[in-house]
Amino acid sequence: MSIRVAIVENERSVREELVLLINESRGFQCLGAYGSGEQALREIPKQPPDVALMDINLGQMSGVACTYLLKQVLPELQIVMLTVYDDRKQIFEALETGASGYLLKRTPAAEILKAIEEVHHGGAPMSSYIARQVVQSFARGTAGRTPDLALSAREKEVLALVAKGYINKEIASMLSLSEDTVRGYLKHIYEKLHVRSRTEAAMKYFGRQTD
Repeated sequence: MSIRVAIVENERSVREELVLLINESRGFQCLGAYGSGEQALREIPKQPPDVALMDINLGQMSGVACTYLLKQVLPELQIVMLTVYDDRKQIFEALETGASGYLLKRTPAAEILKAIEEVHHGGAPMSSYIARQVVQSFARGTAGRTPDLALSAREKEVLALVAKGYINKEIASMLSLSEDTVRGYLKHIYEKLHVRSRTEAAMKYFGRQTD
């Protein structure tokens, strides 16, 4: 079954490029493309997608606000921010309002598709630059502290790689494990940390409170 995708992007040329990318890629289907947050809020709930690509700079309503409001109506919707912004404040605002991933617009097409697949399967894709920003911010806030977590040594290894932005396939290769084994470790990590996503797990590990 194809992954159903919605696009929220106010720049027409970028929006059309993304629609073309999604519809011409096997295993993906674009359900709709919207030029404003207001339009997205009206139309997306009528035919909910699996994943939404969300620009931050949408004009009157920001992508951050649109993300928050969409998540109130469609809590299962996975949202990946796709934007030119790379400052830390924008990153955390997007993640804290419900985004599951954050990619820069210069991300290659193949990596955008890979990110959609990853978030659809419970991941939290981030450009490597974005992942470093997140990790550095957490590290600064927790310098000198060791989190008191009931994680095994292997679970901590997996979580550390998740926090650096690696996907399951890459983690499996780096630790000489199968992807199923990595998913099993993640399931146990989520249970022990009382979280529901990779982003929340990393935030908890590095000491940032989540709801």
